[in-house]
Amino acid sequence: MSNVAKPHRGTIHVETAEILSHEAYPGDQFVLRVRAPECAARAQPGSFVHLRADPMLRMRRPLSIMRVSAAEGWVDMLYKVVGEGTRLLSQRTEGETLSMMGPIGKPFVWHRERPRALLLGGGVGIPPMVFLAEQLRREGGFNPFVLMGSEVPFPFRARPSEIVVPGMPDGVIAAMPLMEDWGIASRLASLRGYPGVFEGYITDLARVWLESLSDAQRAEVEVFSCGPHPMLAAVARLAREFDLPCQVSLEEFMACAVGGCAGCVVEVQEDSGPAMRRVCVDGPVFDARRVFA
Repeated sequence: MSNVAKPHRGTIHVETAEILSHEAYPGDQFVLRVRAPECAARAQPGSFVHLRADPMLRMRRPLSIMRVSAAEGWVDMLYKVVGEGTRLLSQRTEGETLSMMGPIGKPFVWHRERPRALLLGGGVGIPPMVFLAEQLRREGGFNPFVLMGSEVPFPFRARPSEIVVPGMPDGVIAAMPLMEDWGIASRLASLRGYPGVFEGYITDLARVWLESLSDAQRAEVEVFSCGPHPMLAAVARLAREFDLPCQVSLEEFMACAVGGCAGCVVEVQEDSGPAMRRVCVDGPVFDARRVFA
């Protein structure tokens, strides 16, 4: 047995998490809030939990963390029903308990010399961007801009933004209410023709904004993203085109989620050459250039 220290050892906790609220949104989407003080105290933007959706299911399901309150001990997760596990999870009600492991994974790392944080979240990749935006707001000194894309109804009721964002196309005014309340600029993108929403891909809207910046302003930009693999590949290409640092949080199927089964490995480019890394504990956050070479 290796005696090399594991960076995640001692940081993942198993808790009996009580469901505090479970709200349904269009598109078979749900926001689940649980009381899980150990996870709430240690979670960072980009980390996730692994929970047992139903006592009858042996396999746990990974869910990204959207918000936490360390003081009050709760954790929020947004998920979409895509299979039997999440279908059963959607039927759980307030007061019931879930077995939950977390927080798991390496988080995003931000840099003060790059205060213009560009956050791009697609579908169920939106939660880590919400978590990161809230953390940057708390720390101060950052000017995050959050773009969210979805091809199903957004899991919130969009409202016209009162925050002016130079470079935005005319009429692109829909924003996430929570971001507005925090004073953080946000805009939405979709191909579904929603009012006030950019008609196109999230990367198309990001390009419009990046092209509107001066060279000095672009030098302050750092990109963070989570979403489906094709979207992340497009984000990586965009970041490379504008020569911007970019971190991506990968979405992969997982079995153990603690690095033991190697069922979630992806190939990354290390300085020494190609290598296989586990998304659960070596990620889920990676340098985009390492994954999408």
